[in-house]
Amino acid sequence: METICVKVTNEYKVLVGGGLLKKSGSLIKETDNKIQKVLVVTDTNVHKLYMSELKASLEASGFEFFEFVFESGEQSKNLETVSKILSELADKTFTRTDAVIALGGGVATDIAGFAASIFLRGIKVYQIPTSLLAQVDASVGGKTGVDLPQGKNLVGSFYQPSLVIIDTDLLASLDDILFTEGMAEVIKYAFISDEKLYYALQKKVTKKSPELVQIVSECIRIKADIVSKDEKDNGPRQILNFGHTIGHVIEKLSNYRVSHGFAVAKGMERISRNSRIHEEIVKLLKIYNLPTDDPISAQEIIKGVMNDKKKRGGTITIAFVDQIGHCDLRTMSLEEFGTYL
Repeated sequence: METICVKVTNEYKVLVGGGLLKKSGSLIKETDNKIQKVLVVTDTNVHKLYMSELKASLEASGFEFFEFVFESGEQSKNLETVSKILSELADKTFTRTDAVIALGGGVATDIAGFAASIFLRGIKVYQIPTSLLAQVDASVGGKTGVDLPQGKNLVGSFYQPSLVIIDTDLLASLDDILFTEGMAEVIKYAFISDEKLYYALQKKVTKKSPELVQIVSECIRIKADIVSKDEKDNGPRQILNFGHTIGHVIEKLSNYRVSHGFAVAKGMERISRNSRIHEEIVKLLKIYNLPTDDPISAQEIIKGVMNDKKKRGGTITIAFVDQIGHCDLRTMSLEEFGTYL
């Protein structure tokens, strides 16, 4: 098991290794022995796969167990779902010494974290990500939130978890498409920060690759280092948005039929068409059967970023990669951004 520390205001650990799900109860207990009740937030797909094992572990450690199960998919990432979670916490008389546990992919990590951040002005949240995308990205860093009809992740908070438990054994049973879309985030880390990772990814990594655990750990180390320098996303942390600005617009225009990972892949390609390494980006995306283009126009992108969180007044900050392993942030007007596109 590897332990990675995220050095933010409330420092916490990310545990990475095989077989950790069945140890979750004791691992959570070690962080706080005052917790009595836990509410596990998960979706309908993940519930069938892993809830019974997690429940057994939590009850064996003495926790009073409750669950909240929502319909899987981005369409559940909204204020209505969060409101239902809050009602469940209130109905079960949760207190500030109790906790929420997110079990699942990026939707579960985001909505469970957000609900925990606003219930009683904040109770503990523990992240147990089950998808590759959530393991390398969504579960670490404290970004929580939900979508509005006007755009993705427009409501949320920065709220760090008390512990992140990453059981890499769960990836073996992950749907092939979900694994593929998670690789888009792994590829992002290579281009923004790690040239060695870029070369390691040239040999296609699969769910059964022995190096997968190390790759997951390396992605988390990269993110932990960046988040530790900029917890609230006002500076260098914005390099993590490489491919996301356009990707979020693509997701929204598709009514979320294009998944997050596939949209990020398209976004990385689209923003890099004028980059010196555009060809390298396309080649690596193709190795993992990720999409390498999208018909979205410059006008649609500009219209879509009007509600983007990275927009400040009349300017927007965009992450650009012109050299493998190095990312620049460029702040420009929307008119300048349109010209670039």
